[in-house]
Amino acid sequence: MSAIGRASANVAAGTLVSRATGLVRSVVLASALGVSQAPAANAFGVANQLPNNIYAIISSGLLAGVIVPQIVRASRTHEDGGNAFVSKLLTLGVVVLGATTVLAVLAAPLLVSLFGGLMDPAAVALTMAFAYWCLPQIFFYGLYALLGEILNAKKVFGPFAWSPIINNVVSIIGFLAFIWLFGVRTQATGWTPEMIALMAGTATLGIVMQALVLLGFWRKAGLHLRPDFGWRGIGLGQVGRLAGWTFSMVIVGQIAGMVQTRFAGTASEAGASVAAMQFSWLVFMLPFSVIVLSIGTPYFTQLSTHAAQGDTDSVRKDLNTSTRIIGLLIVGALAAVFAAILPISRVFSHSPNEAREMSLVLAAYLVALVPLAVQFVIQRTFYAYQDTRTPFFFTLVQSVLVIATAWIALLTVPKAYLAFGIALGQSIANILQLVLAAWLLRRKLGTLGMRSAFVALGGFLLAAVPAAGAGWLTYFLLGGDEGWFMADKFAPLLAVVLIGGVSLLVYVAFLALFRTSELGVVTRLVKRLLPGR
Repeated sequence: MSAIGRASANVAAGTLVSRATGLVRSVVLASALGVSQAPAANAFGVANQLPNNIYAIISSGLLAGVIVPQIVRASRTHEDGGNAFVSKLLTLGVVVLGATTVLAVLAAPLLVSLFGGLMDPAAVALTMAFAYWCLPQIFFYGLYALLGEILNAKKVFGPFAWSPIINNVVSIIGFLAFIWLFGVRTQATGWTPEMIALMAGTATLGIVMQALVLLGFWRKAGLHLRPDFGWRGIGLGQVGRLAGWTFSMVIVGQIAGMVQTRFAGTASEAGASVAAMQFSWLVFMLPFSVIVLSIGTPYFTQLSTHAAQGDTDSVRKDLNTSTRIIGLLIVGALAAVFAAILPISRVFSHSPNEAREMSLVLAAYLVALVPLAVQFVIQRTFYAYQDTRTPFFFTLVQSVLVIATAWIALLTVPKAYLAFGIALGQSIANILQLVLAAWLLRRKLGTLGMRSAFVALGGFLLAAVPAAGAGWLTYFLLGGDEGWFMADKFAPLLAVVLIGGVSLLVYVAFLALFRTSELGVVTRLVKRLLPGR
């Protein structure tokens, strides 16, 4: 447990700092382009979403799900510790990523039409201009994920979590320069080539730096790599068969995301739209990334090792333990974010009204925060057994539900609340996906051994109720909707700290009162994050 704890603490610290700087990046971006009723923000959001969508799906599926188990096995069975296998894999990955990026740039008009074609003509034109600058990010996002997962498989966890900080710093500098030179630009008209190059070029440069910095950690991983185009005879066929299902998952995920973005774009002039959904998702993903990925990534490497050894009992133990520890932390985060939801939204918004519109979207996403965390652990268990076909099927079901609920929202929900309806539909789809995934994994393992984990989750949720209540009481004591912290974009940060801090303190107090055993494990994990530990 100590090795897992140290790795989790390292990843958590890096992820926390990178996400914190990512929030600053997003606040600066929102200051430059706006959030609600801001066509320029929606245009940039659509363009920058194209490479982001591909990376998000690849990093959580193809690379993490296929690469890590294969490298773990190669490290155990190959005389060179898997160096030749990794060299061939990396060479193949670079070639595929390069070809994919070229095709995406050539297909930019089609991609923009599919994702943002329902916006007004000026916003579509601006999206196209941004897209040509943003689409090359696909190569560097993919390279970052590929290099990072190779390092993870070699149990060098830190660099993958820490390197996004470089991207955020570059972006913050570039976006601040944009505001200084050109001011706030919320509309889609009046953009010059210099404006477009600075805004979108900054975003791409940050991703380039984020990927290249990982090359400096090869020696620490004990890897001696070189370009190797001899792809036959080393088992890459197995990787290809596994990746085939994951690429199919990419396709259905892209279609679902395209439908959501396309429909949300119709509300660009009416209220919360694409940009509000993206900023809400960013806040939603902050606790998910810091907690779920930091703990889940080291556990996944250990779980893959146990699966390769055929040790099903240890796999069940890993599944149960990681769910309990992740659950305790993610439920506490849910209580804190829910209590401070309006001040959090105000940080990104130009007005209290914009904050209220964004807070509805964020609340809709928060419905699925805990289920998505549990589903992450279950999905990674399938990947540990080299099963990418089953995750494809339950992701297909989820994508169909996402599309169906987005369509229902488009037909029934007023434009001002369309983004909220689409986000809530996604949360419902994620919950149903978890139920299906758990049932399928139970069929595979015979039993999950997670009864105690789900009982523990129930206890955590009970403790979260008074915690969230205490946070809301603090919110109203600070003045509520008319409080001092709603006056500008920076005062809400203090309110978030106060409200969230109260919620977390009450949550921990109730866990201690109930003598929750997982609290000791988490306490030791947090201590590892402190300087000098």
